[in-house]
Amino acid sequence: MRLGVLDVGSNTVHLLVVDAHHGAHPWPAYSEKAELRLAERIGSDGELTRSGADALCEAAAKARDAAENYKTEDLLAFATSAVRDASNSAEVLRRVRAETGVELQVLSGEAEAIMTFLAVRRWFGWSAGRLLVLDIGGGSLEIAGGINEEPDLAMSLPLGAGRLTRERVKVSRMDDEAPDPERVEALVEHVDKRIAAVASKLNDAGFDRPVCTSKTFRTLVRLAGGAPSAAGPRVRRTMTRRALAQVLSFIRHIPASKLAAMEGVSAGRAHQILAGAVVAESAMRQLDIDEIDLCPWALREGVILRRLDVLESA
Repeated sequence: MRLGVLDVGSNTVHLLVVDAHHGAHPWPAYSEKAELRLAERIGSDGELTRSGADALCEAAAKARDAAENYKTEDLLAFATSAVRDASNSAEVLRRVRAETGVELQVLSGEAEAIMTFLAVRRWFGWSAGRLLVLDIGGGSLEIAGGINEEPDLAMSLPLGAGRLTRERVKVSRMDDEAPDPERVEALVEHVDKRIAAVASKLNDAGFDRPVCTSKTFRTLVRLAGGAPSAAGPRVRRTMTRRALAQVLSFIRHIPASKLAAMEGVSAGRAHQILAGAVVAESAMRQLDIDEIDLCPWALREGVILRRLDVLESA
């Protein structure tokens, strides 16, 4: 069957259309993205602004039309931390549904972690043993671990690369100055404290294979020497803690405008990479991870796989 997945994230709205059935590899048929930066459109009152809601409705309508053009049998639409954290989330969801017919489901951070874990488990298989999965999004860090397809532990921390950039690093995409060293040190301290609060629980559970996924980690792995995306998804990509420390030591002194010119770095997210690197380094250090594998599948694939499982059991 042909499924459409609409992922409304903190930075982008991404439609992915795949051909898939239970027990088979989902094959991408079409993909389109719109960079809305919804997390940056949350006002001082905690609400998603009118312009942000306008842009979301427009993107949802465009994605609906594309899904119809590609003859999808079902459109799975979900929103993560940006919409989840907005104080007017329910109102925005009602407006999207009324104006576009798209039924957006807001995922909790724990649900994100669970479905991302499912995607990683299916990608690596049972031979990977007990998995530990790290996913740095725009608004939150999701962590999950376990031996089965359902993780034993699934948690979400407010340590997203976009959130920390806005609230603590305070740099923008066009900055020509390196980040303030004192703010960076304060960020490291803050992140260390938040991860330390859960590190002992994760370390006690143990894991055989640490895995990372999603855009922030893909960028960091590329900066650490990983193969470019052109090499294809099946090329093994790993990152050592030492290599990540070297990347972090380098980029903390680089303005966002110059970092954006580096190969593998998205111009729209270059200013967020430092915060993402701080979170990644802290997690690898406190969880005693010497090397981590990058998985090409993440939340969207997990949503697809879960839907196929439900259809199969119906």
